[in-house]
Amino acid sequence: MTATAAHSDHQPRPDQFGGPWGALLLTIVMPTVSFYLWSAVAQHGGSLWLPRSTAELLAMFPAPTWDAAAMFAAWLGLQALLYVYGPGRVVEGRPTEHGERAEYRINGLFAFAVSAALLVAGIAADLVSPSAVLAQLGPLLTIATLFAVVASALSYVAGRRRAHLERSTGNAIYDFYMGAILNPRIGRHDLKFFFESRIGMATWGAFAILMPAAELQATGSLSTAMLVVSLCQLFYIVDFFVFESNLLTMIDIIEENLGFMLWFAFLVWMPFNFTLQQQYVLAAHPSLATVAAIALVVMHVAGYYVFRDSNLQKQQFRRDPSQPIWGERPLTMDTARGTKLLLSGWWGLARHSNYLGDLTMALAWCLACGLGSIVPYFYFLYFAPLLLNRERRDNAMCKRKYGADWDRYCEKVPYRIVPFVY
Repeated sequence: MTATAAHSDHQPRPDQFGGPWGALLLTIVMPTVSFYLWSAVAQHGGSLWLPRSTAELLAMFPAPTWDAAAMFAAWLGLQALLYVYGPGRVVEGRPTEHGERAEYRINGLFAFAVSAALLVAGIAADLVSPSAVLAQLGPLLTIATLFAVVASALSYVAGRRRAHLERSTGNAIYDFYMGAILNPRIGRHDLKFFFESRIGMATWGAFAILMPAAELQATGSLSTAMLVVSLCQLFYIVDFFVFESNLLTMIDIIEENLGFMLWFAFLVWMPFNFTLQQQYVLAAHPSLATVAAIALVVMHVAGYYVFRDSNLQKQQFRRDPSQPIWGERPLTMDTARGTKLLLSGWWGLARHSNYLGDLTMALAWCLACGLGSIVPYFYFLYFAPLLLNRERRDNAMCKRKYGADWDRYCEKVPYRIVPFVY
């Protein structure tokens, strides 16, 4: 067997998301859904709608503006400066099969704190108008989408130029969507990590500050629904940055190439679609009783506890497999690879209890918006299938990694996400 043939045996097949045709469909559907949801809130009071004319359909795609372009460039530049020059430790990622390692600067909590402080100070000093920024939300959505398309094309070209070092299928449509390069960089700085953490999550956080500020600016007070959603989401976002280094163990970073799927997710899907709850509250003004608000906060805290405690158990086990879990020495299973699989704590109840916690928090945020529209529930309705798919992909990856040992592990831990249910 030639070296080229041996290498090709390790290339992935275009079998995710329906192959090339599925990738092409998603490349069209993901932006269309995002523009439709923006229009549902901004132009239709938070309700689903059907276009009655070509003009109404075209109005769903707002034209970019110079104001929006300036905001986008300023925010991107600020995050880049804080990432490169902010204090923080630099760590190396896992080596690829060719021995390459990407570098990551872990200073997201500092960067987000500075960004949030500048934003709040600008609002307090009347240098930043929340309503003026949100008036550009549509044009910002258009600019972010165009940026994602251009970045995906450049990433694809970069991946093809070093195809001998990357895992791709060779199908242009599929590789444009799924990516043809694992860790594209500018200098030493990994773009995938930067855009997921500092653009996707940090922009979500910025909008979670701007939207309650816009409601306060417009009405002089904060609604209970806005307060619950914004505080819970900001808590979740800050927690992400506290544990930012955990991102280096996620499938996004270690397994998935950077193509349109992730570029669009970081630039558009996360910041614009994950704040639909606040956008809906601004447009529809749903009421939320105090008792219901307390119950939803408790639900959020419970989900957070499952999410964070299960992840901490996993990290603790990786550092020291002998450390007690829930007060007892952990049960483990030896594998042929010489490593151990955890059978205790949350990981003995289900193979991804952390996903259960994540989904519980997501549902709490959506429920805070009431039952007047399905639009603010988009986050949960999208997130649940995403995590189900991710669990399946992770299961397949572990099956390839551990072989028969993974089958034995699944017999011992039969539930995937919800203990005793699924």
